[in-house]
Amino acid sequence: MKKRIFALALAVAMCLSLLAACGDNNGGGGGGSGTPSGGQGSGSGSGSDGAYATRDPFVKPEVISDVPRNETLWFNGFQWGSSNGWNPISNEMNNPLAIQQDPDGARLVMMETPYMYNMLDNSMIPLLADGNYSWNTDGTELTYKIKKAALWSDGTKITAHDAAFSWEFGTKYSRDGNANWTPYIADVVAQDDDTVVIKAVTVEHEGATVAANQLMMITFLGQNYINQKAWLEKLIDRNDGDISAMYADAGEDVVFSGPYAPYFMDDVRTILVRDDGYWGQHADMWGKLPTPKYIGNVNYETNAAGDSAIAAGDVDVSQQFIMNVNLLWEEQGLPISTYLPEKPWFIAANMPTAYFNLNSPAVGIDNPAVRKAIAIAADYDLILANAMTNQSPSFGDYPRSLMNPTAPEQAMYNQSAVSHLQWTGNDIDGANKLLDDAGILRNPDNGGPNGGWREIDGEILSFKVSCPDGWSDWQMAMEIVAAAGPAIGIQLETYYIDWSIYQTIHTAGFQTELDIFMFSTQGISPAQPWSRIRALLSSEFNGLDGNWTGNFGQYSNPRVDELIKAIPLEKDSGKLNEIYTELVEIYLTDVPSFSLMYRPEKFHTVNESIWTGFTNANDGRNVPPVNCTVGYAIADLYNLRLVG
Repeated sequence: MKKRIFALALAVAMCLSLLAACGDNNGGGGGGSGTPSGGQGSGSGSGSDGAYATRDPFVKPEVISDVPRNETLWFNGFQWGSSNGWNPISNEMNNPLAIQQDPDGARLVMMETPYMYNMLDNSMIPLLADGNYSWNTDGTELTYKIKKAALWSDGTKITAHDAAFSWEFGTKYSRDGNANWTPYIADVVAQDDDTVVIKAVTVEHEGATVAANQLMMITFLGQNYINQKAWLEKLIDRNDGDISAMYADAGEDVVFSGPYAPYFMDDVRTILVRDDGYWGQHADMWGKLPTPKYIGNVNYETNAAGDSAIAAGDVDVSQQFIMNVNLLWEEQGLPISTYLPEKPWFIAANMPTAYFNLNSPAVGIDNPAVRKAIAIAADYDLILANAMTNQSPSFGDYPRSLMNPTAPEQAMYNQSAVSHLQWTGNDIDGANKLLDDAGILRNPDNGGPNGGWREIDGEILSFKVSCPDGWSDWQMAMEIVAAAGPAIGIQLETYYIDWSIYQTIHTAGFQTELDIFMFSTQGISPAQPWSRIRALLSSEFNGLDGNWTGNFGQYSNPRVDELIKAIPLEKDSGKLNEIYTELVEIYLTDVPSFSLMYRPEKFHTVNESIWTGFTNANDGRNVPPVNCTVGYAIADLYNLRLVG
């Protein structure tokens, strides 16, 4: 009972902290509240003598493919398929152990950001940055300084010019031209060698010139890497400025700032080696090196194979769904645990979603009645029980909207105003009535079940239902969606694709291969729930190749775009509630996509056969359970120790 009470108290505390932080649109103070401590440095960054640090350039050690088990922290679930390289500007590397930049925090083992995001308390903790960021008087410029201790792996100083050129590079040479940021960030400039100024896109609002969105400027600090200017210039030069060539460049010579360096990759493993000259061992940061000499990810073909590996102790940290995870310690007595000691074991903040591809030529996919009929017919309780083994709350607990199940987000819209539009699923009668009322009728002559397949203009309604192959929990969810098809007269055929290919299709600006396909939403970040809604519904991403942000189904609605733009400027909580409520109403009416489940922000299951010291809800360390590598979770790597 004490464990259950603690878990609930922790969740409430986290939600209240998130609400307070998100409510402060000035981002006041930024980082510092969770600055590394306890022998890991003050995080002030300036140094007692104010001098710049020095180091010798990193020299890659001789590669040994069989790295020692007692020196290696092994992960699984980070990726599916072999890695292609180490290039931090490319989304073609399929190397998320080393390279990943998400709103809930970037992967910080090889490349680094100015600040580390902590999803537990919504704080920004200085990393490359020296102390807190600050705003100018009118809130249109955000300024931070670079730590004097911060160095590149080649021994050169990290400067504000690196930060400024990283922005310039992304604007000129990325495929989307920094489309996720340019509506809110006008420029990133070096005021001097140490000082970075992020200039806001400004708008006129209520007689004043204000930043278009301060929360996105704060999110930028923990999501986007600072890359070395000299290396980026080399990348441009050797590829003649060709964007496709730069994205394909493996970046074997990448200059990095993080504690781990590129080391080894083959078809099934990606391994990084510790850089023992890493700047972060300076007293102004962690004060020491991370414990494991090597970190590596193993690509297992299926979830089942990965589950067996963590049960056997071959994997230390698993970022994949494990069915009935609690049985590993309750029945098998294994030294395995999750962040929360009681069900649901993890912090649920994500909502894996099925997107309707509105570019698809499939007949009927452009009809809201067809889309909603499929959505209300799916059995979500069955998905929760089978695909999630009840490791998350249900849509009965938290009725579907655009919000995750945390208390602050649930309070941001008027639930009673949209209750008539919400559904819990398995409503076959309601789906059939909806289709009948829309005049989308069965044809008894086409051989379909229950009176025939439904047709529009003589064409059978038939859709491919897709997700990555081998993602067993997602596949089970999509099987359950497809199973409702015959009962409502719509052909739903499952179609699973290797992740290395799937990721190039669902992020394409105009693809017609997938009809209904699955991907995650954003979870917790400084800009939620606005950022998630923007990613689900904003037309600004339509037609963009290499789009990892969202609206993968290419939905477009001018009123939605208008409301999304209004939210960051609105300070009145009552008006914000009205805007969010209208957005939920539109979403549940048009149904451009539909969430299949609530899901943990990250799965974080650990086996302590080899290593111990991982974060948990009872340790008081305030380190988030996101795989020892995302945002402030990297603090775990400095707390690990060998068992015994």
